[in-house]
Amino acid sequence: MENSYNHIYTHVLPALESKKSEFKVYQYETVTEADIWKYCVEKKWRKLDVLSLSLHKIVNDVLSITPAEYMTYEQIENSRTSNWFSEINQEELQTLLNPQTEEK
Repeated sequence: MENSYNHIYTHVLPALESKKSEFKVYQYETVTEADIWKYCVEKKWRKLDVLSLSLHKIVNDVLSITPAEYMTYEQIENSRTSNWFSEINQEELQTLLNPQTEEK
């Protein structure tokens, strides 16, 4: 979370806590207030100047998040950051990407 948004975060914390409680009802136990805030900053407001948004707009955006849209965002972010070949060494990766056919 950016330091410039800390004061906004503290004002919006009750709405974030409410949204976190709602997510728990839907069995999303691991979602935190910071996760919801990160989603808003990186997804909902990515093209907006958060510092210029009114407090009621920020609260409304937080409270309007659905578990489905949040989880879709999380799945996409996890697939972007995961290294699919982390368990393969460089030689195995080279063999996989550039297989040599055996001549008889």
